[in-house]
Amino acid sequence: MSFHLEREKTTSTPYVLVDEERNYMRLEGRCFHENVGVFFKEINDWLDEYLATDFGTFTFDNAINYFNSSTTKLMLNMLLKLDRHSSDKTKIIVNWITTEDNDIMIECGEDFQEEMENLEFNLIIQ
Repeated sequence: MSFHLEREKTTSTPYVLVDEERNYMRLEGRCFHENVGVFFKEINDWLDEYLATDFGTFTFDNAINYFNSSTTKLMLNMLLKLDRHSSDKTKIIVNWITTEDNDIMIECGEDFQEEMENLEFNLIIQ
């Protein structure tokens, strides 16, 4: 049975969708949870197991429009983990989705994009 997780957004946490059957993950909203490591633990644990499989193509849509510094570190670590597992056999696509008036998220996306070597990182400005 494939893993499926969906959490509605709150004032301090984003909407989360993890759909292993579709090889898809989406984060959307704001993330400044007091203990972001606890909030993302289930996602990170699943991701570690998932990346060890032969998943083909995986897409991560990140539409978080604000996050705090501890989320920044967690996000970078997650992206670097995805980047390490992207190859000819396992393609990983990250869509960094933001709006043209969100300079901070655009800059953050550009910075993260520079760090990635293997995965397809698309900066999508709407």
